[in-house]
Amino acid sequence: MGTGHGHDHASMTAGAANRGRLVAVLVMMLGVAAVQVVGALTTGSLALFADAGHTLTDSLGVGLALGAVWMATRPPDAKRTFGLQRAEVLAAAVNALVLFGLCAFVTVEAIERIYDPRPVAGAGMVLVAAFGLVVNLAAMFLLRSGQRESLNVRGAYLEVLGDALASAGVIVGGLVIWITDWQRADSLISLAIAAFILPRAWSLLREAVHVLLEAVPRGVDLGEVRTHILRQPGVLDVHDLHAWTITSGLPVMSAHVVVEEERLADTGRMLDELHACLSGHFDVEHSTLQLEPAGHYEHEGAQHH
Repeated sequence: MGTGHGHDHASMTAGAANRGRLVAVLVMMLGVAAVQVVGALTTGSLALFADAGHTLTDSLGVGLALGAVWMATRPPDAKRTFGLQRAEVLAAAVNALVLFGLCAFVTVEAIERIYDPRPVAGAGMVLVAAFGLVVNLAAMFLLRSGQRESLNVRGAYLEVLGDALASAGVIVGGLVIWITDWQRADSLISLAIAAFILPRAWSLLREAVHVLLEAVPRGVDLGEVRTHILRQPGVLDVHDLHAWTITSGLPVMSAHVVVEEERLADTGRMLDELHACLSGHFDVEHSTLQLEPAGHYEHEGAQHH
């Protein structure tokens, strides 16, 4: 006897819950980029041009995150039964790749400037970078809670963090150049920033790939899940137990549950008990369970786990 139990797939995801903050951060980053461009034109600072490029690149990443959040809230249909919620994870993977590209750009530029230093107006550089740092810190504060819940928001948070570090590096480099006229300081700080961002980009990409490969959600032990299900009254066995993640904050689970014959007459109560167990102990709000009598396993004609 196959019995399913469903929930609304279009419930708000962790990324959607932070949509307003992402919009505010995008506006802030575009404002910083505009100020950096004006500052670069005014002071003739190539470092500020590069910093503006970084900010615009990261703004694109935040815009991509917003687009993914919007797509994730679209209702499911006959062809996409979970809607476009997985788009958030795809955007997180793209953001990670953008961060890798940013690190490569910063590294190449920094090495070139070590061998061929370029004059920078230190005072103006410090002033504009200080403005960027203040705005980036405010943006990080807005995204601080959401980045713990959503891979997509975490990608945006890391991009803002990269901008904040770049601004801090520009300030330090500008001060050194302003005081000592040592132009290579900016290049060395840029290399340090790239080294700081790289492992975080790798962590974000690894988490996104983990979800895309439909691996078991972090923190979920299928052996423990199986034990909890077997403890429910009337349950004889569990097979075809699977758990994966649709998008951040939306783990799902499916299983075939072998139950006593007499319990099959009241499948509604049996399902409620099982779903309460999964939701209460493992925070799995959506699960699909097939209740079946003993011996049905041999007739399913598929490979089981």
